[in-house]
Amino acid sequence: MKNNKNKTFHVKKFDLWNEEKKKINDKNIEKIKFSEREIWWISVDVNIGYEEDGKNMAFERPVLVLKKFNKEMAFVLPMTSIEKDGKYYFNLNKDSSVILSQGGLVSSKRFLRRIRKIGNKTFEEIKNRFFGILK
Repeated sequence: MKNNKNKTFHVKKFDLWNEEKKKINDKNIEKIKFSEREIWWISVDVNIGYEEDGKNMAFERPVLVLKKFNKEMAFVLPMTSIEKDGKYYFNLNKDSSVILSQGGLVSSKRFLRRIRKIGNKTFEEIKNRFFGILK
């Protein structure tokens, strides 16, 4: 980290991400089976500003699959391991929150491994909260 006029920021690894992105693009998706309500580790990338970045060399971040469009595309909500307060977060438990404000469309080539599937009631609450912030 560097400190510049009392602002702390992380050094972004854009070049490393670019190399990883080339590998992900060549990935075969035939073995990837995912569905709505599932939480997955995916490669998200190095993002700009305050957008959620992936962690480690695979640029991983857990996400909740909100909508599966087909076997190749899904709309996901990123997650954090920090319990957060506010209308833009949904706390699943003490060690994970869904970030409602940073959802996005992703290729299934980004999917790495399944974590678990959440219940219908919780999933409906998350969907309602997500669509509520769009109003």
